[in-house]
Amino acid sequence: MIRLFRLAVLIATSSFSQVKNPVVITVNGNSVYADELAYLFRKNYPERKDRTRAKVNEYLNLYIRFKLKVEEAINRGTDTTRQFLKEYNTYRNELRKTYLHEEKLTDSLLRLTYDHLKEEISAAHLLVAVSQDASPADTARAWQRINDLLNRIKNNEPFEELAEKFSDDPSARHNRGHLGYFTAMQMVYPFEAAAYSGKPGDVVGPVRTRFGYHLIKIEDRKPTRGEVEVSHIMLRNTTGRDENQTRNLIFEIYEQLKGGVPWAELCTKYSEDLNSKNNNCKLRPFGVGAFAQVPEFESVAFSLKNPGDISDPFKTAYGWHIIRLEKKIPLPSFEELKNSLRNRVVRDERMQIARDRYYAKLKKRFSFSENEKFKSVVFATADTSLTKGNWNPRALPVHETLLVLGDKKISVGDFVRFARLNQEATTLKPDEYMKQLYRKFTESVLDEQAENEVLKNKPEYRFLMKEYYEGILLFDIMEKEIWNRAAEDTAGLRKYFEANRSKYQAAGRVKAVIYSASTAEALKQLKVYLENKDSAAAAQWISDKRIRRDAGKFQRTDRAILQSVAWEPGLHEAENNGMYYLVHILQIIPPGLLSFDEARITAISDYQQELEERWLSDLQKKYPVIIHEKGRKQLIRMLRR
Repeated sequence: MIRLFRLAVLIATSSFSQVKNPVVITVNGNSVYADELAYLFRKNYPERKDRTRAKVNEYLNLYIRFKLKVEEAINRGTDTTRQFLKEYNTYRNELRKTYLHEEKLTDSLLRLTYDHLKEEISAAHLLVAVSQDASPADTARAWQRINDLLNRIKNNEPFEELAEKFSDDPSARHNRGHLGYFTAMQMVYPFEAAAYSGKPGDVVGPVRTRFGYHLIKIEDRKPTRGEVEVSHIMLRNTTGRDENQTRNLIFEIYEQLKGGVPWAELCTKYSEDLNSKNNNCKLRPFGVGAFAQVPEFESVAFSLKNPGDISDPFKTAYGWHIIRLEKKIPLPSFEELKNSLRNRVVRDERMQIARDRYYAKLKKRFSFSENEKFKSVVFATADTSLTKGNWNPRALPVHETLLVLGDKKISVGDFVRFARLNQEATTLKPDEYMKQLYRKFTESVLDEQAENEVLKNKPEYRFLMKEYYEGILLFDIMEKEIWNRAAEDTAGLRKYFEANRSKYQAAGRVKAVIYSASTAEALKQLKVYLENKDSAAAAQWISDKRIRRDAGKFQRTDRAILQSVAWEPGLHEAENNGMYYLVHILQIIPPGLLSFDEARITAISDYQQELEERWLSDLQKKYPVIIHEKGRKQLIRMLRR
C-alpha cells in the first residue's frame, strides 16, 4: 500500500493548474512541482532576503542531489521493507492525528469532559445486566425487560421501589438505586453522557454500557464543589472495643480538641488509620464521588466551610471519625487542567466510543461494505501462530475482494499483508486478536481514503507526508552507502588518509591533563599532591572531591581554558565561568602532521564526502535529471510574492 503514496501525491499535485504550478525538476521521470519546492525553500530559508535567484539555484542543485539518493532507495525497494513501513507509519499516524480525526476528536472530548466536570449530578439507576458478548436472544430479553420496567415507571410506579426489587446492581437492595453525587470520569462514559443529557426529574434511558441496560433518574444538578483536602482521626470498629467504648472515646477526643489540645498530638496518639497517621492524619485531596462507598464521610467533608473547621464525631461503615478541613480546592481552569485531562481522556472509554462514531460516519460517506463470506474464511485461519506473531496463511484466496469503498476494492491479500506487518505476540485468544487486527485494518483503510481527500485539499499535509517518506529513505540509504561504509572500510579509509596526508596537520599542541572543580580549594590541595609527585594521594583526592580529569593532546582552540594559561610545561591555575581549573602541561608538541589515529574522526568525515561525490556521479548517469526553465522562473516569482 505504501507505493500508492507516490500515486496519491501525483494525482493530488496534478489537480492544480499547470500554468500556476508548473514542473520545476524531473528526476527519472518523476516530477517535482513549483508549489512543493516553494514550501520547502521557505521552510529552510524563512527570511525574505534569502529569496534570491542565486540562492534558489543553489537550493535546486542541493535538492537534485537529495532526489537522486531517494530515487535510488526507492528503486532498491527500501520503501517496501518491514522496517521502513513501521517507521514511516509511526510518523504518518502522528501526522494524521493533526490533520484527520484524532486531534479534533480529542479536543472536542476535552471540552465536553471539562464542561461535565463543572457540574455534579445526583442520580439513581436501575440495571438489567447483560454482557457485551451476549447472544442476540439474551440481549433481546434484556432489552424487553428494561423497557417493561420503563413502562411501569411511566405509569407512575416509584423508581426506587422498582430499583430495589428488580435492579441487577446488588447495592440497590440497600440504597434503592441511589448513587449520590458524581461528576465526569467517575462513571462509564455512556452512563455519564446519558446522565448529563437529563434535567432533575427526568428518567433517561435505556442506556447500554458494558454492564447492561440502565435507566437513570436525575435527582439533582449543581455547580461542582471542586475538591477538598481534609485530615481525620479515625477509630476502627474492629479493635476489641465494644461499640459504646469506641463512641465514648471518639467524643472524649472531640472534647480534648475543643479544649485546645493540638490536633497533631491527638492524631498521633489515637488515630487508627495507619495510611494517614504518619502524615498528621492528612488525606489526599478528593472530589465528589471519590468516597461513594462511605457517602457520610464525603458529605461531612464537603459540609465544612473554613480551613481549620472540625466536624462533630460521626460514624461510617469503617468506624468513627472526626474531620478537620485543611483547604478547599476549586476546579482549575480549562487551560490549567488541559494536559492532565488529556492523558485521562485518551485512555478512557469515551475516546474509543468517539472513534467508533467517527469511523461509522466514514463508512457511510465512502459506501463501505464487507464481503462476509471471505471475512469468515480469513477469521477461520486464526490460530496460535497469530498470537505468537508469526501467522502466515498459505491457502487464503488473496485475490478475492474483502472490502469495498465506493469503486475501490480491497483484497484479502491486502489484509494478510497488513496483519503480517502488524502482528505481535499477545496473550489474547486467536479469535479475539484476529478481530482486533481486522478492526485496525478497516480503520487504516478508511483513514487512507480520508487521507486522499486531505492530500488533494491541504498541500502542507501532502508536503509533510512526502518529507517523512523521503527523509526516512534518505537516512536509510545514506547509512548503508556512506556512513557505515566509511566507518567500517578501514583499508579504504587508510588508503584515503595516506593519499591526502598533507591535509591533516596540527598547529602547536600540548600533551596535558586538565582538572576542573566547583571550588578553588579542592584544586589547591590537588596541586600540592601533583607537585610532590604523590600519585596515590592525588588519585584518592580526585575521587573524594569528584574532580573531573581530562587528558590528551590539545590545540589552544580545543578548550577555552587553554587560552588563558601560559603555554609552557608545569601546573597552571585558572578560572572560567564559575569553574576552577588546574592545567598540567606535560609536553609542548610542535606543529606537524597528525597520525592516522589522531586524524581518524576528521578523515572519516572527509572520506564520507568523497564516497558521496563518487556515488552521486554514478547516480547522475543512472537517473536522468531535467530542470525546466519555465518552472524555475515561476518558482522564483512565487518566492518573491
